[in-house]
Amino acid sequence: MQFNPNSTFLFVMAGFIILFVIAQSLFFLVRSWHRAKELGMDMKQMKKTMISTAVFTFAPAVSILLGVITLSKFLGIALPWMRLSVLGAITYELPAATSTANALQVSLSEMVTDPKVYTAIAWVMTLGIFPGLIWVPLFIKKIQGGLMKIKQKDDKWGDIVMTALFLGMISAFLGMVFADIRQGLQGWIPIFVLLFSALLMAVCGLLIKKCGIKWLENYAVPISMLGAMIFAVVITPVIGG
Repeated sequence: MQFNPNSTFLFVMAGFIILFVIAQSLFFLVRSWHRAKELGMDMKQMKKTMISTAVFTFAPAVSILLGVITLSKFLGIALPWMRLSVLGAITYELPAATSTANALQVSLSEMVTDPKVYTAIAWVMTLGIFPGLIWVPLFIKKIQGGLMKIKQKDDKWGDIVMTALFLGMISAFLGMVFADIRQGLQGWIPIFVLLFSALLMAVCGLLIKKCGIKWLENYAVPISMLGAMIFAVVITPVIGG
């Protein structure tokens, strides 16, 4: 019997995990709303915050959907659906799956039907991101305490440290952007998309500061992300062709 990445069993398992996460989110949402009422918080401001937050999550949700579609070509729908709905990110999941397949000398141009290869990819995707679940509860207080001490001693150095940490995280993703520049013009597509996204963010920043369009503050990031996605869809076939 051939292994099927889209088997009913995998869909049931993934669906159960996703439903649990959704139920947990709804539980804390309701509890938070009731607690806000008890504290006498402004309900109009609460509704405004919820709406802006929901809109802010739209762009990442689209990128997650694109990630599921990309990974489903060779891993089926169940595993990418579960991974990207709970813990994963396309910036990690796709490189992890690709690296594992290359190490096993397996092509990702078609569906993976070897259970050993599928299991190896799933393990690498899981173990690579799993330490965060352990480090955060064990070390987050110590890390935050250290950062607070630095800020209390010198605000400027505290800001520099936070900026350095953020840039360090961004640098990890920039490595992927510049990884294929030797492959000709096609390798520059991620860079063009990055520059276009930065341009959109700059335009949004100018509109906020110069034109006083304050409501745009909550939508600048989604606009930049969605604009960059559309730009990528447009230029990829042009340059790739």
